Amino acid sequence: MMSDEYLVECKISDDDDDSDDEEYVQKIQPSLTPPPQFSSISQASFTNESRDPYGVNNHLKVDFSDVLAEPASTRSYDRVWVYSGIGFESARIWSYRCLTAVCAVPVSCLSGCLFALLACLHIWCVMPCVQVCHTCLPCVRSLWMSLVNIFLMPLCESAARCCSGVYILLSKE
Repeated sequence: MMSDEYLVECKISDDDDDSDDEEYVQKIQPSLTPPPQFSSISQASFTNESRDPYGVNNHLKVDFSDVLAEPASTRSYDRVWVYSGIGFESARIWSYRCLTAVCAVPVSCLSGCLFALLACLHIWCVMPCVQVCHTCLPCVRSLWMSLVNIFLMPLCESAARCCSGVYILLSKE
């Protein structure tokens, strides 16, 4: 079922010049971006709005005052403080930009390959093994319960009967 947000909006207006009261329909041009379910990379990922929509990297939001702060008792010159802040922000921003220009594409390709490998292993190896275990588990369970009842249960019962006659009294001397 299609959501209402993908339907084209039509406005119906009456034209006063027309005596027949005919309705004119104006169609609003639909946006050129495809709906999110049809596009793996949406238009919002190219804007600055939602690069971290789920807040995965909130711990990396560092300001100058988070790293460097002067107490009230010791203060440097105001210009030194301002230029230090400018230097910190500039170095942080430009270092990040240079590092991402060099590393972003290879790391994203490696991450994509890693996740593709994990998905392939999960789909073609892990899930078939899990299904085989679920299929064979009732037989294995009944065999395991028989072995436990034959060998382990008598040992545990005899140890429990031997230890049931032991009493421990704690007293302060």
